[in-house]
Amino acid sequence: MEMLSLRSVAEERLAAAYREDDGRAATTSFPGHGRRLRQTVIALRGGAEPTEHESPGEATVLVLTGRVRVGTGPDDVAEGTNGDLILLPDAPHELEVVEDSVLLLTVAGE
Repeated sequence: MEMLSLRSVAEERLAAAYREDDGRAATTSFPGHGRRLRQTVIALRGGAEPTEHESPGEATVLVLTGRVRVGTGPDDVAEGTNGDLILLPDAPHELEVVEDSVLLLTVAGE
């Protein structure tokens, strides 16, 4: 059985995000080597311009700390904070980091 302290990884990644010019730091926690799920801890400094992303396939974002907004347009926005789980749309979407945040991105593979 494998175990990971998300709290420790979140703290370390957020500190790393402050050292990066783009304010982002990530690490894949449980890679999909022979597995369908891939989980990545992503730390983001708050206040950056929204970024657009392509859908990675079936995916969710769990907000471990902070506050983010995810949306496909002005009428389709989800705001998540500590403990919120957001189902990512199967379409291009924007991510706005309202305040320093750490996310757990889970993507289902083929």
